[in-house]
Amino acid sequence: MLDILTILAGLLGIAVLGVLVVAAMRPNTFRIARSATINAPADKVFPLINAPKAMNGWSPFVKTDPSIRIDYSGPVSGKGAAFDWDSTGRAGKGRIEVTGASPSTSVDMSLAMSKPFACDNQIRFDLAPAAGGATTVTWAMSGPWPYLHRVMGTIFNSDKMVGGEFEKGLRDLKAIAERG
Repeated sequence: MLDILTILAGLLGIAVLGVLVVAAMRPNTFRIARSATINAPADKVFPLINAPKAMNGWSPFVKTDPSIRIDYSGPVSGKGAAFDWDSTGRAGKGRIEVTGASPSTSVDMSLAMSKPFACDNQIRFDLAPAAGGATTVTWAMSGPWPYLHRVMGTIFNSDKMVGGEFEKGLRDLKAIAERG
């Protein structure tokens, strides 16, 4: 019995060491992006991204947490438009601020979270013309990837989890933009 436990402990130790080594070899920055084509012109889609209140109408991160409290600040849209949120649920706590916008082309934002974990990431939405007057929207997030996050990313697929939320949000953005 002791031999089996020793072998199992050794295998577990090797597996843990393997995860730590793989995490150490991963890059120290990340980028997650998803795209969707929306059957609406960019000038109709852009305001739904550039204004935080409008964005929160389709953002999956806000919609999935009924305990979320949001405080808006700055202008309604464009550079300086921001919101702080706090939640006892999945959304955590943080701040998003529009840091730059090129009408009907792109919106840049900063994301600073303190819960459930601290991060300082950049968000970018690019809007590109597509066939038939449609618009392809790419939602991307990038930032530093500290070692502990890389360890977790080795065990859990961060790109799939966050990217899946981006896909949900883009579907909802598409539905709103194509309504009328």
